[in-house]
Amino acid sequence: MPDFLLEIGCEEIPARMLDDAREELSRRVKDLIVREALVLEEGLVIESFSTPRRLSTVVRKIASTQADTTEQVLGPSVKIAYKDGKPTPAAEAFAKKVGLDVSKLEKVSNPKGEYLAATITRKGRGAVDVLSEFLPKEIASIYWPKSMYWRPGKTERFVRPIRWIVAVLGGQVVPVEFAGIKAGETTHGHRILAHGPLKVSDAAQYTVLLEGASVIADSKVREHRIRKALDAETRSVSGARWREDADLLQTVVNLTEWPSVVLGSFDRQFLSLPEEVLVTVMRDHQKYFAVEDASGKLAPHFLAVLNMDADADGLIRHGNERVLRARFNDARFFWDTDQKLPLVGRVEMLRAVTFQKDLGSYFAKAERLVHLSGELSPILDSVGRKVDHAAVAEAARLAKTDLTTELVKEFTELQGIVGGLYATAQKHSQAVADAIYDQYRPESMDDAIPRTLEGALLSIADKADTIAGMFAMGLVPSGSKDPFALRRQANGIVRTVAGHKLPLKISMLMGQALKGYAGGDAIKKFSQQGEAYAKAIQGFFRERLEFFLREQGLAYDVVNAALAAGDDDIVDVVARAHAVAAVRPSADFESISTSFKRMKNILLQASETKKRVADPYDPASLKEEAEKNLAAQAPEVASLVKSLGAKKEYENALREISRLRPPIDAFFDKVMVMVEEEDLRATRLGLLQMLVNDFSSIADFSEIVTEKK
Repeated sequence: MPDFLLEIGCEEIPARMLDDAREELSRRVKDLIVREALVLEEGLVIESFSTPRRLSTVVRKIASTQADTTEQVLGPSVKIAYKDGKPTPAAEAFAKKVGLDVSKLEKVSNPKGEYLAATITRKGRGAVDVLSEFLPKEIASIYWPKSMYWRPGKTERFVRPIRWIVAVLGGQVVPVEFAGIKAGETTHGHRILAHGPLKVSDAAQYTVLLEGASVIADSKVREHRIRKALDAETRSVSGARWREDADLLQTVVNLTEWPSVVLGSFDRQFLSLPEEVLVTVMRDHQKYFAVEDASGKLAPHFLAVLNMDADADGLIRHGNERVLRARFNDARFFWDTDQKLPLVGRVEMLRAVTFQKDLGSYFAKAERLVHLSGELSPILDSVGRKVDHAAVAEAARLAKTDLTTELVKEFTELQGIVGGLYATAQKHSQAVADAIYDQYRPESMDDAIPRTLEGALLSIADKADTIAGMFAMGLVPSGSKDPFALRRQANGIVRTVAGHKLPLKISMLMGQALKGYAGGDAIKKFSQQGEAYAKAIQGFFRERLEFFLREQGLAYDVVNAALAAGDDDIVDVVARAHAVAAVRPSADFESISTSFKRMKNILLQASETKKRVADPYDPASLKEEAEKNLAAQAPEVASLVKSLGAKKEYENALREISRLRPPIDAFFDKVMVMVEEEDLRATRLGLLQMLVNDFSSIADFSEIVTEKK
């Protein structure tokens, strides 16, 4: 059984797109081979590789041909196929379709009657033919965040122009063609270090062949090589270590085919600039790793990852040092220039900076942030969370002023951070500086939330203001489209509220955020307000809460159960979901969940058939001992559950509810709810309604998936 290699060679693929594309190509090839029965899925051995200039997949030991298959094809019924004992045109057409004489057709019986049938053996196709037919479609279907046309008048798109394709099964070329490129057995090594094309005659030797041409095809091997080189270069500086940066490491892995590392230095005088500025210049603009001393402070060195052999003569190192020196000089110039006008003096300049074309300027946004954060601060005070109101107001007023600075114009990644640094340099309080610094946090699920309550309030107010304005404008995320990153900002609100355990309800927060636009010009463009706005916001944040809880490892039914009992209070939802997850493994809880499903189904049936439900119901009207016992025990447990719920002791409350398992089981074993006697039926339905209402405040148990479901 031969090995198969597919390699797509093209111009340099953006580093951020490479990993997903590699995995998708591997998955598509795997699915194709399994779908076309060229190998059993459980026996499939597949490897995927990528460099900036290639995506490739190697599949071990696939079948040279598909196995022959035998199937029975059903034709017309015998009644239609024969008339007066002679075959009709329907029988002849079926015989022609299956390639048999009418006399060779079979008769089979099934529950619908007697039919003509034919047993057909389909000869398996060769793997070369199958791959040749389907691979172009799979290549064309790879998803790219951005793709391009490059052949005039042609419709195919790819992330970058394709320059070669290798498709080899065993020693045979698979005649695949895409974008005018016909597959062959010729690949190419490193753009600079290799000389001439390479012939791939054996897929098993693919990575060895490339390594001889200065290409490490396996990204994990490249990462290991880079890490070792970073360690080795750093050891030449006493007591130093390179600063771990997973994202940057992945980027340089995807920017190189034959990586090496050089250690460079810069003038110590630049260390007077804030570390955030220096690291941003090195990391985001030059793709350099920072170096720190034993105490964790930035050292006057950097590490650059090259896509070639080591820099023996030091020319590349000198070039990188010269570029970095120029960038640092720019940063220092911008820093010094910006200090001539304090943040307070930049507030009026925000009138000329557009937030969004229909929502006005950043000056108007700053005013809304002052108002909204001022509405939120007293809520924290009311529960004993001490907040510096003056600091919150000042931070809100100054938060966006760094958008007018030269440093942020040059290094946009530093917005917010620069404002916080300038606030410190200009002797604003630490609370103000920290709040401005953290205003955009968290920017991802891995990013830290704001460190202080003041920062948390500013961050939440900023994000809520943006979401409120966009939703009121009807600019709601849909599918994969979210041009204003509203999902990310809502995720940030959820994480910040949950992390700081803030008593802020979504409806209140987003209602107040929308009120901030009242009286402004933007409101004239609003297409969604009132109930429509509230409903859209509720659904949007429910999705974000569900995403947040699932990210914490909670099962989907646990999340649904907690959200069904209320999704407005983020902290409360999180607490209830974790309580449900804690008690779910118990047999009593599973039984209770099954019973509540049954109760809700009975009540739904009653509603659909317009059966009366006694509300309130009269326990004295109950007749059976089992229902009287349940009615007697339920109020006591409900009272205790309510008391525990008020103290947020949800896990204990759920365990108390589980105590009702014996009387509930007995009720369903011995009592018929939907009896003919109307008054008795209404009373029993009222009992079930009371149970559902009293015990669904923590979670909707009917959402829990049980084995009996």
